[in-house]
Amino acid sequence: MTERPAAPAGYSWHDIELPGSRRLEVLSGGPENGFPLVFHSGTPSGAAALPLLVEPAAERGLRTITYSRPGYGTSTAARGRTVADAAADTAAVLGSLGYGEDSAFVTVGWSGGGPHALACAALLADRCRGTAVIAGVAPFDGEGLDWSAGMAAENLMEFDVARAGGEEFEAFLSFASEMMAAVTDPSTVAEALGGLVTEHDKEALRVSGLAEYMIAGLQQAILVGTAGWRDDDAAFMSPWGFRPGDIHQGVSIWQGSEDRMVPVAHGRWLAANIASSQLEIAEGEGHLSTVPIAVPHLLDDLVAAGPGR
Repeated sequence: MTERPAAPAGYSWHDIELPGSRRLEVLSGGPENGFPLVFHSGTPSGAAALPLLVEPAAERGLRTITYSRPGYGTSTAARGRTVADAAADTAAVLGSLGYGEDSAFVTVGWSGGGPHALACAALLADRCRGTAVIAGVAPFDGEGLDWSAGMAAENLMEFDVARAGGEEFEAFLSFASEMMAAVTDPSTVAEALGGLVTEHDKEALRVSGLAEYMIAGLQQAILVGTAGWRDDDAAFMSPWGFRPGDIHQGVSIWQGSEDRMVPVAHGRWLAANIASSQLEIAEGEGHLSTVPIAVPHLLDDLVAAGPGR
């Protein structure tokens, strides 16, 4: 098995065993006795350090916990997994870190992590005190939503072959992962993302630490193959296992108006279908540049809903 990198200073790796001989890798940062904040990363991405989130969260007394979804990093693949499965995995991760079955937590999901955060809000409602979503994907079969409208050509190509599945999709993932593996210089991340990023996104990559995070997360995503990426895309385009309309707690939704990866229509659809949600549109911002704008505000909301409650 390919070895993962050492944990950065202030972070710790954890390995947990689940029924069925499954394994999940977990990365935590922030105060050991902090209130748990579970961060669901995007697609494709494995667990990686995100100081942009972890440091301000720690200042607010939150311990940030993220894990590589099945098939990413050293986490055992689980072909056919659904978005809803993230709720049980999240509960298992929290339990492994010493948080009891009834302990509360808050959660954030960015991009492809958005649906997985919403799964926690829907299926762990008695424990999940607050949820925030940044540029989160909406259901593929969302009524009245043109799911792919507004996506850049790179995403349109990916989801076209994902729908086809089989050897064509596997070949795409193999080629794309080879390209990703070659991106090791933060200054080249914007070029590698092509039409998916706006000028505001490019500026955010230069100044926010997002470029370093994306390299680490992408490298971790493909550490042992592309199963996690394949299964994320399949889960998005299949029934999630719950309905966003089943969520009755507060959800903070942040979306950039110029997002080319997850178009603003996704955020609007989620807000329209989650009764207790609050939508914030970052005008002129893209998929990446919305993150540093949203983080301090959504952390304050989560603190008020969680440990401050």
